[in-house]
Amino acid sequence: MIIDCHGHYTTAPAALQAFREAQLATLKSAGAAAAPQAPRISDDEIRDSLENAQLKLQRERGTDLTIFSPRASAMGHHLGNESISGQWSRVCNDLIHRVCELYPRNFVGVCQLPQFPGAAPAHSAAELERCVTELGFIGCNLNPDPSGGHWNSPPLTDRHWYALYEKMVLLDVPAMVHVSASCNPNFHATGAHYLNADTTAFMQFLTSDLFKDFPSLRFIIPHGGGAVPYHWGRFRGLAQDLKRPPLEELLLKNVYFDTCVYHLPGVELLCKVVPLENILFGSEMVGAVRGIDPRTGHHYDDTKRYLDALPLSEPDRQRLYCHNARRVYPRLNARLSAAGVGGP
Repeated sequence: MIIDCHGHYTTAPAALQAFREAQLATLKSAGAAAAPQAPRISDDEIRDSLENAQLKLQRERGTDLTIFSPRASAMGHHLGNESISGQWSRVCNDLIHRVCELYPRNFVGVCQLPQFPGAAPAHSAAELERCVTELGFIGCNLNPDPSGGHWNSPPLTDRHWYALYEKMVLLDVPAMVHVSASCNPNFHATGAHYLNADTTAFMQFLTSDLFKDFPSLRFIIPHGGGAVPYHWGRFRGLAQDLKRPPLEELLLKNVYFDTCVYHLPGVELLCKVVPLENILFGSEMVGAVRGIDPRTGHHYDDTKRYLDALPLSEPDRQRLYCHNARRVYPRLNARLSAAGVGGP
């Protein structure tokens, strides 16, 4: 079985974005404007949005299941207010739930959290619990910078975040560290802000004792870990200079990486530097880079091709494609059983 740990609903029906625009428009109204009603989206509209996109690509590329969440760049935690973020997150998560109900063999849900600059992360715990216990989701996306590129929240290792981590541990779900859109013109969203956040999160973890406080807390750093694998020696040296334990001991029981790296040399480096037990197959399709590489004739985000080109043993290949995801997302096993999906 091939599990893609990183997929977003980037092809959602247009009614979802229309709802978002109406929601944000209430902020410009004189006086108290009523919140818009949740968008009306039919099952057929959901099917149409997926059949020629994610589902078509799953079939063509030979993957089986995608861990699926709302569109990351549209989380927009810096927009509106905390109440608007809560309503938007709930609508997006409910739509992901409908996708997973329509296609239980193809998708399993991960939730968007109702974060907002200055709001306590504890306020997101209720939506996380609802999504896990009522909707059957298996994790969440956690934005380390709800400001959208101004980085005015405490580091992920600060006690500011601990109430949310306590809920994650109680529910036994991991978080993918994933920022949203950038409103800072210095940082292009997918080309700079995303990768900055991935690298920043790793360094925050390196300089803290977070995992002494939460030994079972788990994070996935996406996009191949940003700059981390390329500068693995720098991070090893920094840990040594700071009198920290080796990275394997300090972080690698809790921190994992996906394979959303869009060329073969990058994936080769990732799998050479980071232990294979800490890597989960992911493609982010349909996502940040949708074009075809003229050098290969294939889509940049067809990351399975890169892994298939590596000289891996079959057990190692199964680890990357399936077993690591089932270990990092333990609630996935029950979802697969409920859907009648099993196998190695």
